Amino acid sequence: MEVDEDIVIVGAGIAGLTTSLGLHKLGIRSLVLESSDELRTAGYALTLWTNAWKALDAVGIGDSLRLQHELLDGNVSASTLSGLETSNTSFKVKGNNGDHEVRRVKRNLLLEAIARELPSANIRYSSKVVSIEEAGFYKLVHLADGTTYKTKVLIGCDGVNSVVARWLGFKKPTSTGRTSIRGSVDFNYSHGFEPKSRQFFGNGVRFGFVPCDDNSVYWFFTWTPSSQEKEREDSPAKMKHFVLSKLGKVPDQIRAVIENTELDNFIPYPIRYRYPWELLWRNISKDNVCVTGDALHPMTPDIGQGGCAALEDSVVLARCLAKALSDETSKESKDKDERELDEYKRIEMGLKKYAKERKWRSIELISTAYIVGFIQQSNGKIMTFLRDKILATFLSGLQLKKADFDCRKLRIS
Repeated sequence: MEVDEDIVIVGAGIAGLTTSLGLHKLGIRSLVLESSDELRTAGYALTLWTNAWKALDAVGIGDSLRLQHELLDGNVSASTLSGLETSNTSFKVKGNNGDHEVRRVKRNLLLEAIARELPSANIRYSSKVVSIEEAGFYKLVHLADGTTYKTKVLIGCDGVNSVVARWLGFKKPTSTGRTSIRGSVDFNYSHGFEPKSRQFFGNGVRFGFVPCDDNSVYWFFTWTPSSQEKEREDSPAKMKHFVLSKLGKVPDQIRAVIENTELDNFIPYPIRYRYPWELLWRNISKDNVCVTGDALHPMTPDIGQGGCAALEDSVVLARCLAKALSDETSKESKDKDERELDEYKRIEMGLKKYAKERKWRSIELISTAYIVGFIQQSNGKIMTFLRDKILATFLSGLQLKKADFDCRKLRIS
């Protein structure tokens, strides 16, 4: 069965849903294809920095999420070796784009907030894309269930294993050799932790702990596993014991949270990223196809910008595409083929404008995240000294600097 759809978005994650919502706010319909049979809300929580809140405000859902998530005052870094504080950075500062705003947001609440603003018909679940085919000015998107969508615009928001990115010529993201475990704990009472993120470095590990609200906290743990440690990865109980053994002089109150975390949280995930130079010679957009979010710029989690950058992408893409579609020329002297060619060219130029805006920003974030993670997780006396005594404040401040970005309003001129 072949179905005509002007704009098809692959993936109902942060990038896909926000792109669809941005287009919806500008009066343009799109269809989001999601391979799962429901909204994918796994992933616990993510830090949304100043740049992300500007994007959420652009699509009109920032205020509803603010009511559900605590404003963070700052970040405290410390050594797992000595237990001593190495930096204390306040988030209550002004950047080039106004006051900074940082909150830890539950992924399920974020996705549900975006999806609520979309007509239900804009999302089609159980829709796994298996191939993409060219058909003149259109793309044919073939699904596993036999359905084919004929579309004027194809947007890949389908994550690190993106089918659309592969069609554009991107390679699979590369392993960093590092591994991550993430967890969360919900309390039946106020946990009493300050509204600050806490990070601990040493012994070749990176550990973080952040309150989401008065009753829930999120934590993460990254390390580079040895061959022996990889053998433990199939056992959540062994992984939990391993994490606790590596926390060093982390305060007992925080250690207790890890001890109370359910075993099913202790599942390791490889940390992958895209070589930044790939964005120089690959096509972020080609013809009437482009990619956003993790399909474009998978990055390490070390500056907390993966989801934030996806939100930026979505606003910029919606604005560029809507502008291209609104610049329609007169139809009076054109036949059908000429009109289709004109629209195709306008779409192509709109996507190129988006790609140009996002290329260097994506390269900057991928590179910065990788370097910060390398330094923070490094072991050895020299690197420990540099990280804890010289670079700690700089690295913490770098997160604010990269978050000081405004994707601008959604409206088109």
